[in-house]
Amino acid sequence: MHRTELPDWAVERGRGYNDFPSLDPLRTALVVIDMQAAFVGEGEVFGNAHARDAIAPCNALAAAMRQAGGTVIWMRQTTSDEPPLAMPLWQYDRSDPFVARAIAALRQGEASHDLDPAMARATGDLVLDKYRYSAFSCPKQALEKALRNLPVETLLLTGTLTNVCVESTAREANMRSWKVIVVSDACAAATDEEHNAALMNLRLNFADVRGSAEVLEMLSEAVTV
Repeated sequence: MHRTELPDWAVERGRGYNDFPSLDPLRTALVVIDMQAAFVGEGEVFGNAHARDAIAPCNALAAAMRQAGGTVIWMRQTTSDEPPLAMPLWQYDRSDPFVARAIAALRQGEASHDLDPAMARATGDLVLDKYRYSAFSCPKQALEKALRNLPVETLLLTGTLTNVCVESTAREANMRSWKVIVVSDACAAATDEEHNAALMNLRLNFADVRGSAEVLEMLSEAVTV
């Protein structure tokens, strides 16, 4: 499990920009980012223990959101050879065996592309494929349209990697006028250093950062009001 460390000064400064101590579940969406077999499974191309540690809090949040009447959205990182979905050729060395393995693992239809079997997806949850780091990179603006139609005002972000796809999504959501709460122990990076660096920058500028226990309590309080 990550050793999450947010300095007090960063938390205090961040409160001036993003401080969301309560939730309206009906206007909240949980967005679970890239908890696919490729990122979670042992021996998979991107699999790591920190991602496996995030399974339980992600599932607990998803269950609580459904019980509270909120929306649960699962994002899947996806690769394609077809422009404009394909990543630019200059971005990755496709002759590198690791890159080739990663591209293959994240193609639609591959077992590694699907959500890890441990993820508790339910009927009624929304599953969307994205082709860049941010969850807003879905074809036809699928995520943004879904959020606007609900409508949603707050996003709970979880998943992997904290410093790549979660951070990219949080920044973009903030710029598109959504309130953002990043759930620290429901996110995972390759190292504690990367995880904490991302959380600190997000807390300072783009999002509230709270633990899953606190967010679950916020949801419970909202239901009993």
